[in-house]
Amino acid sequence: MKNIYCSFFGHQFEVSKNITYHVKEYKCSHCKAQMTTNGKGHLTPLTPKYKEINSVLERIHNSRMSRKLKQGKEILVSENREILLDFTPHFS
Repeated sequence: MKNIYCSFFGHQFEVSKNITYHVKEYKCSHCKAQMTTNGKGHLTPLTPKYKEINSVLERIHNSRMSRKLKQGKEILVSENREILLDFTPHFS
């Protein structure tokens, strides 16, 4: 019955997992079909190959974001000690 609904009206995809800002995994709320975005941004069925690609991509993305967050905290700490750049206008 669920497949009949999707064949008439199309899938109702909902985001099931965020991999990166642009890559997500989707699941149909009716028939539970799983899809993901490919390299060109189109929806592709979630095969074991794409599951592995997404897991590696997610690991790389998370490590880069944690590194960037750590560097951002270091920059904020150094800015509190001394002013690195002064953006005040030089004219009155």
